[in-house]
Amino acid sequence: MNWDDLRIIAAVRDEGTYAGASARLRIDETTVGRRLARIQRDLGVPLFEAVDGVRRPTGHCEKVLAHIGAIAGHVAEIGRIRESEPGPVGRLRIASTNSVAEELLAPRAEPFLRENPGLTLQFLTSSENVKFSRWQADLAIRLRKPEKGDFTISKLAEVKLYFFEPAEAVDAAPVVCAYPDELDAIPESQYLRARRLGAARCITDNVRVIQTLIRSHRAVGVLPEHNCATLLADRSLRATLLGKRRDVWLLVQNHLRRDPATRLTIEWLRLCFRDLAHPR
Repeated sequence: MNWDDLRIIAAVRDEGTYAGASARLRIDETTVGRRLARIQRDLGVPLFEAVDGVRRPTGHCEKVLAHIGAIAGHVAEIGRIRESEPGPVGRLRIASTNSVAEELLAPRAEPFLRENPGLTLQFLTSSENVKFSRWQADLAIRLRKPEKGDFTISKLAEVKLYFFEPAEAVDAAPVVCAYPDELDAIPESQYLRARRLGAARCITDNVRVIQTLIRSHRAVGVLPEHNCATLLADRSLRATLLGKRRDVWLLVQNHLRRDPATRLTIEWLRLCFRDLAHPR
């Protein structure tokens, strides 16, 4: 027995005929009769009797209808759960690199979720770009502008970049940390080439690896500002602000552009990067 079957019983009671119930539920009259016959057969008791061309509920049916009324009330309450929340409701999947999620979004997520109890955020993280399909992510933060696709692209921010090197000379040449060849076009790689620092001894697209090596005071490399907080305070390191910044792009699935929960989350993402540029 399912809810659709129970709705047929209530509709026949309310309308008095199979024809009326079929019009109300927008199903064939023969379907109403067939399904009601099956329900009565399963229960082993008659639910209606014909009186002057009208279907009247039996005593057994009245007992069933009492339960149906309670179930209908529960169904209505389920439908009103969204209305009971003080703001937008939804579950959003945000794809980003590990460093953006860990250093920028996670520290600011708790207040946002506390203020919006109807929202759930799922962070999809990777050192590479998470595939942005409708089935894998709703929003994506990209450090490179993607090719055009079935999504909306907008610039989210411009991130400062810092070159770090030991403040004092070390007994051996510092390890040069560089990014893979496929990232040659990014400002970080362009700066390192212009400095002519020699062959890179550490090549990675994972900024946390570069951050760890720089923290040893025996390596040089370029990092985005959201990975630089502790390094900028380290007096054993010299930081140089690059003239160019790294563009950050936001991808939004087209079918979610006007969704209230999505719009609220997008505004939060913009505030995260704005807060980075203007810390309190």
